[in-house]
Amino acid sequence: MSTRRKRRHLSRSCPQLSTRSSTSPDTLLSLSRPSPGTLNRSRPATLSRSRPATLSRSRPATLSRSRPATLSRSRPATLSRSRTGTLRQSRPATLSRSRTGTLRQYPELVQPAQLQPPRYQPQTPQVVVVDEDDALDVDVFAYSSETCASNRQKCSSFADCKDYTNGYCCHCRPGFYGNGKDCVAEGKPQRMNGKVSGRVFVGNSPSPLEFYNNDLHSYVVANDGRAYVAISTIPAGLGPSLQPLSSLGGVIGWAFALEQPGYENGFSIIGGVFSRQAEVTFLPGNERLTIKQEFKGVDEHDHLVVSTELEGRLPEVPHGSTVQIDPYKELYQYGSNRITSSSNRDYTVSLLDGSVQTKTYQWRQTITYQSCPNDEAVRAVQPTQQLSVDQIFVMYDSGNQLIRYAMSNKIGSIHGDPPEQNPCFTGRHGCDTNAACRPGEGVQFTCECSTGFTGDGRQCYDIDECRETPEICGSHAVCNNQPGTFRCECVDGFQFASNGKTCVEVDRPIDHCQRGTNNCDIPERARCSYTGASAYICSCLSGFVGDGHTCQDIDECEQGRCHQDAVCYNAQGSFTCQCRPGFHGDGFRCAPGSPELEKTQCERDRESIQVSSDTGSFTFFRPRPAVSQYVPTCDQHGAYEPTQCHGSIGQCWCVDGNGQEVPNTRTGPGQRPLCIDQGVIPPPIGPTTRPDVSPVAPGTHLLFAQSGKIEHIPLDGYSMNKGEAKALLHLPDRVVIAVAYDCVEKMVYWTDITGPSISKASLEGGDIISLVTTDLESPEGLAIDYLARLMFWTDSMKDRIEVAKLDGSQRRVLFDTDLVNPRPIVADPSYGRLYWADWNRDGPKIEMSNMDGTDRTVLVKDDLGLPNGLTYDPESQQLCWADAGTRKVQCMDPNGRNRRTIVEGIQYPFAIVSHGRNLYYTDWRREAVVAVDRTTDRETDEFLPQKRSRVYGIATTPTQCPQAYNYCSNNGGCSHLCLPRRGGFTCRCPDVVDGSCVGRNL
Repeated sequence: MSTRRKRRHLSRSCPQLSTRSSTSPDTLLSLSRPSPGTLNRSRPATLSRSRPATLSRSRPATLSRSRPATLSRSRPATLSRSRTGTLRQSRPATLSRSRTGTLRQYPELVQPAQLQPPRYQPQTPQVVVVDEDDALDVDVFAYSSETCASNRQKCSSFADCKDYTNGYCCHCRPGFYGNGKDCVAEGKPQRMNGKVSGRVFVGNSPSPLEFYNNDLHSYVVANDGRAYVAISTIPAGLGPSLQPLSSLGGVIGWAFALEQPGYENGFSIIGGVFSRQAEVTFLPGNERLTIKQEFKGVDEHDHLVVSTELEGRLPEVPHGSTVQIDPYKELYQYGSNRITSSSNRDYTVSLLDGSVQTKTYQWRQTITYQSCPNDEAVRAVQPTQQLSVDQIFVMYDSGNQLIRYAMSNKIGSIHGDPPEQNPCFTGRHGCDTNAACRPGEGVQFTCECSTGFTGDGRQCYDIDECRETPEICGSHAVCNNQPGTFRCECVDGFQFASNGKTCVEVDRPIDHCQRGTNNCDIPERARCSYTGASAYICSCLSGFVGDGHTCQDIDECEQGRCHQDAVCYNAQGSFTCQCRPGFHGDGFRCAPGSPELEKTQCERDRESIQVSSDTGSFTFFRPRPAVSQYVPTCDQHGAYEPTQCHGSIGQCWCVDGNGQEVPNTRTGPGQRPLCIDQGVIPPPIGPTTRPDVSPVAPGTHLLFAQSGKIEHIPLDGYSMNKGEAKALLHLPDRVVIAVAYDCVEKMVYWTDITGPSISKASLEGGDIISLVTTDLESPEGLAIDYLARLMFWTDSMKDRIEVAKLDGSQRRVLFDTDLVNPRPIVADPSYGRLYWADWNRDGPKIEMSNMDGTDRTVLVKDDLGLPNGLTYDPESQQLCWADAGTRKVQCMDPNGRNRRTIVEGIQYPFAIVSHGRNLYYTDWRREAVVAVDRTTDRETDEFLPQKRSRVYGIATTPTQCPQAYNYCSNNGGCSHLCLPRRGGFTCRCPDVVDGSCVGRNL
């Protein structure tokens, strides 16, 4: 097949969008190849999409709400070839009048409102009756009289634009079908992805089950009408009772159903943008449920996108019961921009005790959409069509919290099927899933590979246009091949022009700070901060005062900053304090006399090995200890080295600041554990550096900890602007381990193991605020919930995980069992989840729980060594970690599936953070910050700090907080702690309570 058959598909999509769902569609839709005895033993007797060899006569031009019945999809005043290869007559002119009585022009899409979590009153749920016209709004589009000249890009990439008297319309090209705005290839399997939210009562329960943004994935084999649907993270209390609702995602079955001659499926008529509202009434209990769905068209991956909302009550299906739905038929009535249907559906429930219950529910739905009224050859549809659904399979997988549906669909006449049918109309043709079945005379047919594929129709293979025609995307663009199509993406520094096809250079703003074309004071006195759009601000450095354009030195000596027994020496931007003769100290604290250099504990322990126990003097005849003795290793300041080894037996272990062995860190010969230096480097003789916070320029930055300071690296897209890397915070006598960021108040938080303490400071400059200073030993992991205003941390010495308010108050221990060396911890505020890693050498693991401490689960326990770093990306919904034992960076879905290795063979990673398509991790051995591109699975850059020493925690400073629903808004009405969980929150009491506290689940 010639590559010309495939149309150029240009998109501005980002590569990472392809992983935005938290659950892989191929994993969820594992029913797409059913095994014998489960779904269907053979291909169902269903219909294909091909067109019959007939000519239809349409009605004269009228002003009407309903459309006349014709067959043709082709353009006006011509004879065109249908999908079956036969000629069809064009349509006559008709104009459609809107609800206000005015003629509508071609539509501009009105973006549907973003789905928000439903907010309901706790009373009995109310259900909207879909038969009431007042409850419906069919104005899905707004029209204008613009022409194709300025709106061609609003048509599908596989459609042509045509001007008419009153505006323009889009028409799918041969080999494709749809409404022109959305077109898909004939015979090609289709996918639908989306989110499901709701508030549902089950049985007689007075409390609803709530869920938000659960993933929905659907797949349909278009040439045999078989559809598969899966919805993830459905709790056990709701999953069994949802089994009868196969049509929840089965709308894709109607959209791509096999077509009888003269009839069309849903997508052929209305495309992918429409609204659906259904009312379900269960008998005999009269429980009622409302389903609202917004279909948002085909995305950049050619997948149909839908958002779903449920409200109401379901009859309870006991856990462990199975449901069987009988085949049913459903009549669809087609009117002007509105489709209605209804049916009665019978199903049986097989209980665990062997008994069987037969039940019924009534299904009524209304679909609203907007066609193009400008087409002067009116597109007519059979006013009544019948959807036949059989071979229905439903199952709730409690282990994976998945509900699955499968069904076969065909659309045709209300009078049923003819006695003899072509295999293209039954699905028994044997064509490849990427092929269209073309009917011939009688039972003859041919298989034709879909556009973008090549082969004999029985077997079809994807055409790689990028390889066959490397220049297909033009200059400054790269070609990405995809099944059945390809996509062009502009390279960095370029973007698509208004025509959506040509890549033009981005008009980048000028960074006057980097170029030096600014009017700030000299760099020794002022800082120039680039703020974007060629703008910048000037600010005086610490120790100077002024407007940034002119800065004057501050004479700190006039402020009496030194000790009374010290002399102050002022300097440009700084000052020095020096104790007077006869005193010693750092100038801020002076004491009489000369300092005594007392030996440290490590030096005393080391010396005692070489001292005779009889005389107390050095034994010169034995300058070395006995072979079996362990000699502690001290650093240059006399402190214990964090890693101690026994030379004769070859074992190594970690020690704390007092030289005590850290439990569960001892290794065998030839291995060295990864230990944190918990010692404090003595301050240098001379003036003590003040712990000032240096403000950072607006934009996204990387923050990372290195010994006694936190540094920042500006990010230019995904590239580290290493030339602008600077220190944010100086804490010379501290060891900062974890770093976290609050995007609401723009505050940086960190843990310090020398205090130990948890503190914060503003990115915009200001004082350091200590938050938690008591009952800590080694706080090593820190996570911020910017929605509920909470912080969580791990303590590897106390072996526990705690939560508190962001001001450090209302502390509560969440976990203090089954923990050995908990280190990294991350939060997912939108779902109320926590993830943490325990690098216990005898059993490392990664765990998950709700933020209220419920539903604790082990996600990963195999192929782990030292999982030091952990990060969660809310955009792609991926959990990633860096392992210093296996020397890998790996990612997976937050439910523990689809684990994959990003890079391996790295050295000693400590912490990791996600930003867009990149991961950034700190490495102890390389003493660097390393960038990894998840789309190419390779390292792309590294930053080496000026001061070479170990680097610890890392975080990003996003310019905006991710949008998510806050279940703890106004503290959820709780008296103390409001702790989110999936679909709700829990009121908890802190471990120490002043006054009364009420805990409850909401």
